[in-house]
This record gives sequence, structure tokens and C-alpha cells, in this order.
Amino acid sequence: MDIVYIHELKIDTVIGIFDWEREIKQTITIDLQMAHDIHTAAESDDIAHALSYKDVCDRLTAFVEGSEFFLIEKMAEQIAELVMTEFRVPWLRLKLGKPGAIAAAADVGVVIERGEKS
Repeated sequence: MDIVYIHELKIDTVIGIFDWEREIKQTITIDLQMAHDIHTAAESDDIAHALSYKDVCDRLTAFVEGSEFFLIEKMAEQIAELVMTEFRVPWLRLKLGKPGAIAAAADVGVVIERGEKS
């Protein structure tokens, strides 16, 4: 299985359960690993055969910036569904972080895996 990845994509959004969190934007971070067979892209050297991490980043940025969530768990599930559906990714591992949410921790969040590894 080949993996295309994105590391520490930072996006500002409304996320959180407290009243003060609903009135500001906070930065979330995304680490994403996506299963994708790279053989055809490697042989052709043509972006048309690749899973474009730029397109994934652009789509995730638009989605997250335009959304509001109470829980990071809900955001993670919706990001996973979007990536798997729109980019035909059969398996992914997503780490979604909310840095600064806990003063004594560098980051907190969730890690989920969805789909089937090939």
C-alpha cells in the first residue's frame, strides 16, 4: 500500500463547546495519510494520475473554514467521509489536533482510521 500524506495543515475555524469558543476562530491541525496506488503516476510522471495533495488541502481548507463544530470528533468523521468520497481514498488515518486547547499540553485531539487497507 502506498500512502500520500499531509502533515500539519493548519486551518482556522469555529470549534468548541464553550460560549467563548463559539465567538472566535481557533486553529486546528490536520495530519492525514491516504492510501493511493502511485505506480501509474510514477510511470507516467503525470499529475492527472496522482492523488493531488494540493487539491485535498484546498478542499479541506474550504470545508473546515466554512464549518462550525462543537466537537473535534464530529469534525474528524466529516473530514474522513469527505476525503474518502470526493477523492476515492479507500483507507485513511487522520490526526486532528486542537493546539492550545489545554494550557499544559502542546496539542490534544483525536486519531481515526477509516476504510480498508489494501
